[in-house]
Amino acid sequence: MTKEEIAKLSCMELEKLYPDIQCTLKFEKPYELLIATRLAAQCTDARVNRVTKDLFRKYPALQAFADADLSELEQDVKSCGLYRTKAKSIKEMSQQIIDNFGGVVPDNMNDLLSLSGVGRKIANLIISDVYGKPAIVTDTHCIRISGRLGLTENKDPLKVEKDLLKLIPPEISSRFCHQTVQFGRDVCRARNPKCGECKLNYFCAEYNSKL
Repeated sequence: MTKEEIAKLSCMELEKLYPDIQCTLKFEKPYELLIATRLAAQCTDARVNRVTKDLFRKYPALQAFADADLSELEQDVKSCGLYRTKAKSIKEMSQQIIDNFGGVVPDNMNDLLSLSGVGRKIANLIISDVYGKPAIVTDTHCIRISGRLGLTENKDPLKVEKDLLKLIPPEISSRFCHQTVQFGRDVCRARNPKCGECKLNYFCAEYNSKL
């Protein structure tokens, strides 16, 4: 079975499993997703959503984050971990968006990467979920599952991103990434994956190599 065939079948099965998938981070404004995603590093989405519920009420505009007292902002996001680094980058990126982009979150990779604390993973999420452009968010679940299915031999996020862009139809690339995240949490776990229950096991390269 070719990679193209595996990719097509994977997309079909994941769509059956998660037809109503969407980003699990709660946001209303583009900059809110940017901040939520920054907080999500080494933290669960569920905790981030609890924190941002109050955070976005306390700081109702981008300027409020830019003007925030850093030590106070640190305490506001402390439960998300790495709070000093996260608070610093949130304050800095907010000011950068105001100063360099007229208060509008950029819609392209180069400009997004110029923001404090923003890497390709965050940038791709903004590009896909805010602006509806094709993008692959290569989080750990996506990388693991794509490798197990035989869609890529790489582990480096950028290389995996490039591999998947060749295989996943652009109009569903965002959905595919969200679906692999949920599938990775539910079934294809890093440890003790539920291979016997997996709807993708009949064409999973790793599973079939063990038979």
